[in-house]
Amino acid sequence: MKLEVITIGTELLLGHALDTNAIDLGTTLAAAGIEITRRTSVADRPAAVADAVRGALERTGAVLTTGGLGPTKDDLTKQAVAGLFGRPLVLHEAVLRHIEERFRRFGRTMTPSNRIQAELPQGAVALSNPRGTAPGIWLEDGERLVIMLPGVPVEMRGLLAEEVLPRLVARMARAGEETRVVRSRTVRLTGMPESAVGEKVGPLEDGLAPLTVAYLPSIPGVDLRLTAWDLPPAEADRRLGEAVDRLRREFGIRCYGLDTDDLAGVVLDLLRARGLRLAVAESCTGGMLGERLTAIPGSSDVFVGGVIAYADDVKVALLDVPRATLQTHGAVSEATVRAMAEGACVRFGVECAMAVTGIAGPAGGTPEKPVGTVWLAARHGGETRALGRKFLGERDEIRARSAQAALDLLRHALLEARPPRSQ
Repeated sequence: MKLEVITIGTELLLGHALDTNAIDLGTTLAAAGIEITRRTSVADRPAAVADAVRGALERTGAVLTTGGLGPTKDDLTKQAVAGLFGRPLVLHEAVLRHIEERFRRFGRTMTPSNRIQAELPQGAVALSNPRGTAPGIWLEDGERLVIMLPGVPVEMRGLLAEEVLPRLVARMARAGEETRVVRSRTVRLTGMPESAVGEKVGPLEDGLAPLTVAYLPSIPGVDLRLTAWDLPPAEADRRLGEAVDRLRREFGIRCYGLDTDDLAGVVLDLLRARGLRLAVAESCTGGMLGERLTAIPGSSDVFVGGVIAYADDVKVALLDVPRATLQTHGAVSEATVRAMAEGACVRFGVECAMAVTGIAGPAGGTPEKPVGTVWLAARHGGETRALGRKFLGERDEIRARSAQAALDLLRHALLEARPPRSQ
């Protein structure tokens, strides 16, 4: 099946909001064997919406829109589409009851503008939206199909998975179409530059065919995106699984996860499996390590807390870094970062710790310690590992790379330690 996607919102054109809906629709629909032939963004203007939908229907006969279903004056998507189909808007009693109940449940007063959200083009099917007040709308007329979804990302994703995909798959089955999909897997690497990754993957690419490989470098590392194109679902999954296994063997410990895995989550899982607790001591990262860890649900059973020791006096008072160490070696040094990690373990009574100290810039560097100089430490099993790095980039990039490198240093320490005794 082929369809076009139209994302509606003036804020998208002005650059005030990222079009994450288009990304989610692209990956989800392709994985279900539905091809997006064109993607368009238009402003919140009835004429612009109508022109875009009309053109999409003429080309493919099917279109999915996001946005413009809210209660305000600029939410005019269904009005524009209803006009194209020659359908009046009529009140949908079941939708109205859902909206009223939602307002009662949250102890709020429903406004007349919210009632408008219960008006649908005559003959349309309301798609249940438990996450918001605006229903999705499914409108068919012979060979033409328009699917209208809210622009709020969490609402759009829920409706897509629970209401839209089952209907589209059933529609393809009725038409006797063979399901052929576009599916991807991601191998996540860290601690290697893109050029080094390319040198290892290049000789393997012919053997990975018909899959394609995309290199996606970012601050955390390099992702390898493997994509199967236009294959039956079972064959796509088989080929992707084999390719993922091959790349994981090739890169070994440099591969920290797959798909949406986060390095902080991987580290937490390793600690949890060993019954260990963690604390952090941060200087130049200013809380980034703690934020990475606490962003993972369930981290509280492993991560106990940390110290942002930006000033030397705090390093001395809260982490027991010897003042003589600071005076002799400086705040950005191997001796200091080791003392910070060891002090965090003592201060919090934990078995593991990470520490970071560095010069994130743009000022503060010297010929001996230029901007980007960072020292990292990871303590585990009574031993402390320290690593000095020189990172390139702007201030935020240096800080983010430092947090990623600290997590990776602890991951290596955990994986390379002797396995825990069986209980």
